[in-house]
Amino acid sequence: MDRNQLRIPFDYPLNKDDSPIQTYGCRANNPDICANNSLPGICAFTSDDNICQKPSRVWKKQFAKLSEMEDS
Repeated sequence: MDRNQLRIPFDYPLNKDDSPIQTYGCRANNPDICANNSLPGICAFTSDDNICQKPSRVWKKQFAKLSEMEDS
């Protein structure tokens, strides 16, 4: 998959694979400076399933906000 297709805006609606502890694709504002960028098994850009295993610290709060919006 193209790297640009895995760049998901932070406020984009949830994907079925998103959870409070992981995201489908990369939701970092600037993936190029992410400490986990390209780490095998952690970064969405290098994993076979396109899942980021270590999203930003504020992701849990954003996940809750996006979940609420979906439920309304």
